[in-house]
Amino acid sequence: MLEFLSPAWPWYVAGPLIALVMFALLYFGENFGVSNNLRTMCALAGADRFSDFFKIDVKQQAWNLVFVAGSILGGFISYQFLTPDVAVVLSAATTERLANLGFANAGAGYLPQEIFGIEQLTSISGLSVLLVGGMLVGFGARYAGGCTSGHAISGLSNLQIPSLIAVVGFFIGGLLMVHLIMPLIF
Repeated sequence: MLEFLSPAWPWYVAGPLIALVMFALLYFGENFGVSNNLRTMCALAGADRFSDFFKIDVKQQAWNLVFVAGSILGGFISYQFLTPDVAVVLSAATTERLANLGFANAGAGYLPQEIFGIEQLTSISGLSVLLVGGMLVGFGARYAGGCTSGHAISGLSNLQIPSLIAVVGFFIGGLLMVHLIMPLIF
């Protein structure tokens, strides 16, 4: 079904489309970033009664909430209907290294079941990794003044030096996690 849509869009299609969205956001005076949506959702839930940080004009951020809803819906549609095979092509060395870390089916999908499987929510260690990781990502996004998408796409396209520093920090943190911390966890 829809075989013509199943391959990933090449960079020369996806890149200009992202640039077009960024030009539109710049034209309308908006900033792109997914982490701001958590603030907006908390404000909708009434968090503004407890902290001034959440006192924002929610109507002004409605477009961003529609973007996140579209991202979730688009991801679901893409995975369910437009992805013929979820297997990830990995080198033999990477597959072997992941197997040594305890990943039984490395490359079988984008989300390893050893981390993201439903059974992880019922184990203390799996739930701890997800909760601590989520809190660290949330704290890091708040401390850096935005998330990876906001800094890497919006901030860099605006030539903001703090966004460049944040993106370099995100990459260093990711490398440290994968090479130093993750082997200790698994």
